[in-house]
Amino acid sequence: MHFEIIGEIRNVEVIAVGGKIRDVMRLNKQYGFGRWRKLKGVASVRLQGGRICNAELHWYEAHGIGRKKLKMKHILD
Repeated sequence: MHFEIIGEIRNVEVIAVGGKIRDVMRLNKQYGFGRWRKLKGVASVRLQGGRICNAELHWYEAHGIGRKKLKMKHILD
């Protein structure tokens, strides 16, 4: 599902770091070596049909590489 983040991501929490991430080998190969973290947070998003709602997002992030593989997990309202 395609979506656009509106505003900022709130309530950011770290889910896993480094070797605890299942995809860390793929992330290193695809984007480069870094201290990868898997995070989750809540943001307002605009869905493909134009609907705006709050959703829980998950993504990977590493210093100097940035936010990668952003996924919408749940629509909250």
